[in-house]
Amino acid sequence: MKYLTIAVLTAALLGGCASMSSHPAKVADGVLVGPNGMTLYTFDRDVTGSGKSVCNGPCATNWPPLMAAETDKASGDYTIITRDDGKKQWAMKGKPLYYWVKDTKAGDKTGDGVQNVWHIVKP
Repeated sequence: MKYLTIAVLTAALLGGCASMSSHPAKVADGVLVGPNGMTLYTFDRDVTGSGKSVCNGPCATNWPPLMAAETDKASGDYTIITRDDGKKQWAMKGKPLYYWVKDTKAGDKTGDGVQNVWHIVKP
C-alpha cells in the first residue's frame, strides 16, 4: 500500500509538471520569436514593469500582442500583463511582447526600428 501511495503521488506531481505552461517564445536566428516562428518586438513607450501595454486600438492592429491564455502562468523572465480590454499578454523582463503586421513569414524582421520606438527582442 505504501508503494502504491508513492506511485500515485509521483504520477500526480509529474502530471502537474506536464500541465505547467512552457515559455511563450523561443530564440531563432538570434532573436525572440513567438510559437508561430514570427519575430517579437518591444515598444519604447511601454514602461518596464508597469504591467500595462500602451499599444491599444489601431496600434495593436499593426502590432498584435503576443496573447496569453487565461490558464497560462508566468515563468522566469516571462510575465503576463492585463491589457486595457481585459485580455492577457505576455511580457519579457517586464516589457510587453508584440508581432509586426508587415512581417509575413518566419524570419522577417521588418519592424525593427520602426519610428525609432519598436525593437526586435534579442536574448
